[in-house]
Amino acid sequence: MAMTNTDLLTRADVLRHGRTPFVLATVVHAERPTSAKPGDSALVLPDGTVEGFVGGTCAETTVQLQGLRVLETGESLLLRITPTAGTETEGPREAGEGLLTVANPCLSGGTLDIFLEANLPPALAYVYGHAPIARALLDIGRALGLDTRPASPGQPLPPDLDVVVIATHGRDEETVLTEAARAGIPYIGLVASPKRGAAVLAGLDLTEEQGAHVHTPAGLDIGARTPGEIALSVYAEIIALRPETARTVRPGAGSAVPQAVTEAVDPVCGMTVAITPATLSLDRAGSRVYFCGPGCQHAFADDPSRYAHD
Repeated sequence: MAMTNTDLLTRADVLRHGRTPFVLATVVHAERPTSAKPGDSALVLPDGTVEGFVGGTCAETTVQLQGLRVLETGESLLLRITPTAGTETEGPREAGEGLLTVANPCLSGGTLDIFLEANLPPALAYVYGHAPIARALLDIGRALGLDTRPASPGQPLPPDLDVVVIATHGRDEETVLTEAARAGIPYIGLVASPKRGAAVLAGLDLTEEQGAHVHTPAGLDIGARTPGEIALSVYAEIIALRPETARTVRPGAGSAVPQAVTEAVDPVCGMTVAITPATLSLDRAGSRVYFCGPGCQHAFADDPSRYAHD
């Protein structure tokens, strides 16, 4: 799908606002003969869609697979695609920190260097309440780089919600706490005195596992007094608990959360390809065979027995 760089950046902004993870792939070096040139770029989406241009089908197939892997790890990398075939270089080689070299035997020409930049949405936090503490929670959360939003009781909880903090001073607390705990939100904080917080928690109809996500009084005990200090103590607790509250794929988390990459080997050229709804394939002897592009698919269809050993 050909797009101008302006189109691509506009599309990237739309994805960011929609909290859709994506990888921006940019060609930084290209040796002739190759159809791509430095500055060509494309987006790789969680479903394996590639929008833009970083070279022909062969280069795009490798960028798609490695882009999906980058979405899984969240770590950007420089991808070097070389046409050098041969068993010793067939698999990916780590040439150094952040550089991955992949031999792509169907590449028509020279080496391509493509930077794959992970763009994952920041942690999403909902803050309930209108008092000064709630406003401080919104301001400090944004300063820390979180996607912090005001929320109201009854508002649906999105599947990629990481944090819920309730500072409503006694209003609608039970409803929000119960819904958030049952949804498996990793961190739920109730701003309340120790005595009132314990009473609210005791009155909730939750399993022990669900209740374990609720923290009250929310925040680390740093002697906080002002709304800003209380908000700071809440985020200090969230940061301290980060390994435990790291985003897990919750039921119904949908396409916004990167899924594990399913892969197959093209029996014709030996390339590893990502299995997506758009990956070319043929049925053979009761199983499905996947291909990097139309050339390999046609070669296989013409003489399947030649590749049967794979």
